[in-house]
Amino acid sequence: MIPAESVRDETMTQIYTTAAAIADEVITRKQRPIIDWDERIDQIVTSRIWGFPIMLGLLGLVFWLTIAGANVPSAMLADLLFALQEYLTAAFQWIGAPDWLHGLLVLGIYRGAAWVVSVMLPPMAIFFPIFTLLEDLGYLPRVAFNLDSIFRRAGAHGKQALTMGMGLGCNAAAIVSTRIIESPRERLIAILTNSFVPCNGRYPTLITLAAIFMGGGVAAAYSSLVTSATVVGIVLVGFVTTLTVSWALSKTLLRGVPSHFTLELPPYRKPQVGRVIVRSLYDRTVVVLGRAVKTAAPAGAITWLLANLNVGDASLLAHTADFLDPFGAALGLDGMILMAFLLGLPANEIVLPILIMGYLSTGSMTELDSLDALKSLLVEQHGWTWLTALNLMLFSLLHYPCGTTLITIYKETKSLKWAVFSAVMPLAIAIGVTFVVAQIVRLLGLV
Repeated sequence: MIPAESVRDETMTQIYTTAAAIADEVITRKQRPIIDWDERIDQIVTSRIWGFPIMLGLLGLVFWLTIAGANVPSAMLADLLFALQEYLTAAFQWIGAPDWLHGLLVLGIYRGAAWVVSVMLPPMAIFFPIFTLLEDLGYLPRVAFNLDSIFRRAGAHGKQALTMGMGLGCNAAAIVSTRIIESPRERLIAILTNSFVPCNGRYPTLITLAAIFMGGGVAAAYSSLVTSATVVGIVLVGFVTTLTVSWALSKTLLRGVPSHFTLELPPYRKPQVGRVIVRSLYDRTVVVLGRAVKTAAPAGAITWLLANLNVGDASLLAHTADFLDPFGAALGLDGMILMAFLLGLPANEIVLPILIMGYLSTGSMTELDSLDALKSLLVEQHGWTWLTALNLMLFSLLHYPCGTTLITIYKETKSLKWAVFSAVMPLAIAIGVTFVVAQIVRLLGLV
């Protein structure tokens, strides 16, 4: 019996061959160039040998440009926004506002929103235009072509590769981009698994911990290389998790036959840089940032309240962290880390500042002035090991998506059930993975 896939491929080949023959008879063309550069390039970028290395190389380049290019603008934006905080504080003092009102509105809501804007805006303003330029150039359809067979074996759609790539910038924007998948079942798989791709909100935590615990353990000349390799490794773990969970969903809750799509590779073309930048900045960056700020502002208020309302000799934040500490220890973490993730639900950007605030008991989100100071806080004062850092990175990668993404999932699926599932399912995976890693490492006596 001839496989259905072979029949389909042969049929499509005959259709395009016949169409080309008819076109040659009825259309007068200028003489073709001796070298068809589109075909030559495709022989390389879609080949079995070079296709995947080129994709990984471009991913690393885009990742490096996003992180390296965003460092200075993020720092400048943070300085500007926190300088404005000083003026707000002076204004509250001038009108004689009570301390609790200043703390709630300025140290809570404003500071939380400022953190999100300073961390999210520069990376998104770099990543989304680059991603859109690759799309306009015609390369992204080649990525879908290369990954189609892998996703199809996982019971998913080849176009999920494109939405997964978009998730490296922002998971919420990636959820919207799943509209390119025609099959409702496969689109839902792409939506439910997109959070396993680390967005720019998780980069600061991943990079900081990799620099301290992995890059800091080697010679200075190799520190950046080891740090970058660690973060890329975390991204690859997310890719494998995406495929694994996609396969599991396609065999259980979302059973069905994977759909086929015929992808006609468009010709390469010169990107329309101006139009691309304007469209990516407005349609993706500004819209997503607005949603993130709306969800981060209330989180800042709640965090400030928990950190400043005392019961006995400790804050509610400290009491809750102590309650969660045994469970956190089983995962190779601690209670304050779990509290940071709980309070960081609206926006991943504020997880690390909340954690530092909890350890320092400062009452408001803060940042230490150097990696050495942060390492001292984590290792010397709170007993962190490389296992703590590794499991925090794994938990950050695998846990529930941020509040903005959850709202987007609800709007795209029009189902509260799937929105809740998209939060519970990755959380269960994050707990399971970190628990297993912690027990294995301890059993082997590696910490």
